[in-house]
Amino acid sequence: MKVVIPAAGLGTRFLPATKSQPKEMLPVLDRPIIQYVVEEAVASGADDILIVTGRGKRALEDHFDHSPEFDSSGKYPELEHLAELVRHARIHFVRQREPRGLADAIGLARQHTGSEPFGVLLGDTINVCEPPLLRQLWDRYEKLQATVMAVEQVAAEKVHDYGIVEGKEESPGVFRCERLLEKPDPSETRSRLGITGAYVFTPDIYSAIDRTRPDARGELQITDALQVLTADEPVYATTFQGTRYDIGDRFLWLRANLEFAYGVPEHRARLRPILERLLEESSDSVRPHGSPRSRRTHRQKRGHAE
Repeated sequence: MKVVIPAAGLGTRFLPATKSQPKEMLPVLDRPIIQYVVEEAVASGADDILIVTGRGKRALEDHFDHSPEFDSSGKYPELEHLAELVRHARIHFVRQREPRGLADAIGLARQHTGSEPFGVLLGDTINVCEPPLLRQLWDRYEKLQATVMAVEQVAAEKVHDYGIVEGKEESPGVFRCERLLEKPDPSETRSRLGITGAYVFTPDIYSAIDRTRPDARGELQITDALQVLTADEPVYATTFQGTRYDIGDRFLWLRANLEFAYGVPEHRARLRPILERLLEESSDSVRPHGSPRSRRTHRQKRGHAE
C-alpha cells in the first residue's frame, strides 16, 4: 500500500514555536507528531510512504534518516522502533513550493502513486484506533472499490472548522456523498459529519483536482475536489472505531500530551497530585471571599511565607 502524508502547512497557530521547526515535529509525549502518523501508516500495511513537505521542513527528512552518532552506538534503544519503521517502509519526500492547499499537495503524489489506489493521512493528526484507522478505510475501499474518507460527528459550533459531508446512509456508518462543503457556516447545512483527514483515494482523484477551481485564497481544497469527483463516480464517507487527536492548535496539542501522558501508569502516578492541586487551587479561586476554606488557605500561605 502507498500512503501520502501532506505535511507542508506553515503552522502559524503555533508561532513562535514553529518559526524554525515544523509543526509536525512538535512532540506528543516522547516522539514527534509525524512519527505517530508514519506508525499508523505502517501498522495499516503501508510499505511506501511519500511525505509532502515545504520550505523549512528539512527536520522531517532528518528524523527518518540514518544518524551515525545515534544509530551505531547501541546506547539508545528507544530509537530502535524508529529504525524499524524505516526498515518496513520506504519513505520519500517531495516539496510543495508554495502553500496552495491540501488538494495541490496531494496532487504532487501523482507520479508516485500512478494508477494505484492510495491512502492519505494528515501530518498533524494522531489517530488512536484498533484496527488502525487507515486499515479500517482500506477494508472499506476493498468492499466498495471507491474513494472513501473518515468522518465523525462534530458540534454545531465546530462545523466551520471542517469539510462537511451530506449524503445518504447506505449501511450503518457508511454514507454515499452527495454534497461536500469546505468549512461552511452551520446555517448552510444540517449535516454534522466532519471530514477528519484520513482517506483512501482512487487514482481518479487527480483528474478531479485538475478540474477544481481555487478558492478565494487561491488554494485548492480537497473537499472541493471530492465534490467534483462525485460527478464521475461514487464517493463514500464512513465513521470509524477509535479516537482522533487533531493537533491543530495549542490547546489541542496540550490536551493530547496530557492524555497520552496520563495513559502511562508511571506518568499518571506523578501527574495525579499535580492535577489535583491545580484543580483545588482553581476551586479556591472561585470560592466567595471570606469562606472558611479560603481563609484557611490564606493563613496557611501567610504562615509559610513568615
